[in-house]
Amino acid sequence: MNTILLLFLLGVLLLAGEVFVPGAVLGFIGGAAMLAGCIISFQQFGPAGGALATGIALALLGLTLYIELVWLPKSRVGKKLVVQSASDATSQPPLAEPSLVVGKTAEAVTTLAPSGYVVVDGKRYEAFCQNGHATKGASLRVVGLDNFRLIVTKP
Repeated sequence: MNTILLLFLLGVLLLAGEVFVPGAVLGFIGGAAMLAGCIISFQQFGPAGGALATGIALALLGLTLYIELVWLPKSRVGKKLVVQSASDATSQPPLAEPSLVVGKTAEAVTTLAPSGYVVVDGKRYEAFCQNGHATKGASLRVVGLDNFRLIVTKP
């Protein structure tokens, strides 16, 4: 009986420690300890005792997850562990307005095969060449935009 209780207690403590230690090692070991406690309880107390111990283990697991995922982030200690700020940065520079670039001349600053970079009015943009290939320094015309790049063609 003491072995089962110790395995359940160890499992709960390791699962709770998973919040503070990166990786899944503590959670895996804690789950294995709780599973071992359930197996031992089936061996020692039969199906009824094993089922009761498994129910208790699941209740402890549910309580631990509730504390970790619901209560802890709202507590004073949890607020220090959780990042509260948000970033308003973007991963891509804003694409040009179609009215400002469509129809203008672009110069290829890299080889476009078929994608590369062009300069339009002194600004560098990623571009896709509809003709398939354009050499570095080629004069191109902007004919449109898609999600992340200009669409260019040879004049």
